Amino acid sequence: MIIELGHYALVLAFALSLIQSVVPLVGAVREDSRLMAIAPPVSVAMFFLVAISFAALTVAYVTSDFSVVNVWENSHSAKPMIYKISGVWGNHEGSVLLWVLILVFFGALVGFFGTNIPASLRAATLSVQSWVTAGFVLFILATSNPFERIVQAPMEGNDLNPILQDIGLAIHPPLLYVGYVGFSITFSFAVAALILGRIDAAWARWVRPWTLLAWVFLTAGIAMGSYWAYYELGWGGWWFWDPVENASFMPWLAGTALLHSAIVMEKRDALKVWTVLLAIFTFSLSLLGTFLVRSGVLTSVHAFATDPERGVFILVLLCLFIGGSLTLYAWRAPTLKQGGLFAPISREGALVLNNLFLTAAASAVFVGTLYPLALDAVTGDKISVGAPFFNLTFGPLMIPLLIAVPFGPVLAWKRGDLLAASQRLYAAFGLAILAVLFTFWLWGYQRVLAPLGVGLAVWVMAGALAELTTRVKLFEVGLVRGLSRLKGLPGSAWGTAIGHFGIGVTVLGIVTASAFQEERVLTMKAGEVIELAGYEMTFEGAAPRQGPNYREDVGHFTVREGGNVIARLQPSKRLYTARQMPTTEAGIMTVGFSQLYLSLGEGRDDGAIDVRVYFKPLVTLIWIGCMIMAFGGLVSIADRRLRVGAPRPAARRSNAPAPAAE
Repeated sequence: MIIELGHYALVLAFALSLIQSVVPLVGAVREDSRLMAIAPPVSVAMFFLVAISFAALTVAYVTSDFSVVNVWENSHSAKPMIYKISGVWGNHEGSVLLWVLILVFFGALVGFFGTNIPASLRAATLSVQSWVTAGFVLFILATSNPFERIVQAPMEGNDLNPILQDIGLAIHPPLLYVGYVGFSITFSFAVAALILGRIDAAWARWVRPWTLLAWVFLTAGIAMGSYWAYYELGWGGWWFWDPVENASFMPWLAGTALLHSAIVMEKRDALKVWTVLLAIFTFSLSLLGTFLVRSGVLTSVHAFATDPERGVFILVLLCLFIGGSLTLYAWRAPTLKQGGLFAPISREGALVLNNLFLTAAASAVFVGTLYPLALDAVTGDKISVGAPFFNLTFGPLMIPLLIAVPFGPVLAWKRGDLLAASQRLYAAFGLAILAVLFTFWLWGYQRVLAPLGVGLAVWVMAGALAELTTRVKLFEVGLVRGLSRLKGLPGSAWGTAIGHFGIGVTVLGIVTASAFQEERVLTMKAGEVIELAGYEMTFEGAAPRQGPNYREDVGHFTVREGGNVIARLQPSKRLYTARQMPTTEAGIMTVGFSQLYLSLGEGRDDGAIDVRVYFKPLVTLIWIGCMIMAFGGLVSIADRRLRVGAPRPAARRSNAPAPAAE
């Protein structure tokens, strides 16, 4: 009965989405307040209906109701409870339902909390959001129904994909989906503004917090997915340029450009056409990622579905939403008035430069990801585009961007002074030079580019600190007064500095872990010792162990430093019995920000086992930096100026003479 209730609630949500996609938009165009007033309560009602549907599927997983096809295919009665719950979205049908739940949740947020948004814009935005909702709910009902029943329920299920039975994959998809789907609100704002012809600095103020929220979650989701692949797949890498990894990275790059472009539009009423286009492209890339994951055109550890019917359905939605929005953009963009002018050397100019490099980087990733698919479809030739292509195209674009990052916040609006900005960054430049020299001294001259990368990371971090000290004139007004001014800085200023500092931290982790890692691959027998990076690892032997729904062979290693035991690592090879699928569980020892990483390979008949050992200096900074970036976004969202309403344009001065006094 609960399953049927969930299915019925989803059908009702589809009916409401059709109503909301038309009625409030008509009201917005006609300025009919009664029709526009329908949008907020309907958006909240849709959220509750989809929440009921999602809760019904969750109950089926928790109770191991194998009369539901989706539960039977992706769960097992012996599976731990946390993975029974995460199994709800660990499959195609459930993950799309979660996608829709987050979609209507964002719509409900706009409906309930968007009281500072003009009624017409809010109504039109919620209508556009309902277009997307209706499309994806129809996709679920027509091709991906998670509530299908089995006439005679089996006694046991097929279990969840083993590599998804991990706490990282319980957290990663919801974070990623909030980021993906969060950009739908920005897209809806852009399309609604194009329909109504209302695109100005106020629009940018309304859009920015929603863009920030989506960007924060997408940043955290990508970082969580990267760390999961690092420790769960046993290969020791943090990024593979996998097509599905790229599918989440492209909207992140476009969303980052959108954030910076919206700032220029809000402050200077400029870049209107470009900002609206970025809002459309960012969500379009999110939809493209959804298509790549679920269409079956890619073979990836991340991919969910391989059903061509589903792929065609999503492709149709993709063409409708992207094609329709771009057609509307082409029609309305020429009518938009250009905003204020600014010099190339200015804060606006720096933000435009940021946009150029970010969009060029997103384009490079886009081409590298889709070119093999297009070539296969047109000619039948199969090629792979891997890390060498992306490193040679993406890397050179990021270097000048990172060099320019500290300059932007210290330049003046409209017209800046590059020499004066450089003087404010003398200390940051000095620290970067010291970091380069220290790295050469520490690791030698074998890798010339790596110390320069370390210096670049320190330059970005020190530049973020210089941004704060420059704002409050710390060295001019004294420490006490300067700290008081720091406390009074707006959240957006703190958020920008924290976000830029996080970028530097991540770059530092990437450079050091990639350039200076040490690796050994060998076959070991019990009692043998391997030395790496000053650590001695003794293989004590392997032993079997039984888990709740798997069995595993666990390797026991004792780690010593200077003869003293400092850790015991237990990497393992697991076999999940229901699906007969193996996984690799790494053994990891964290020392400061560095890690010792052990992974087991295949066992031999004589009791020996293949072992892969890494020492990765400062590798955890990669994910710590991402969390710092996400925290900076949250601090920016907390800025009171983003909650009290949009700025009003100043009244123009009249050129008419004042009336004479009587």
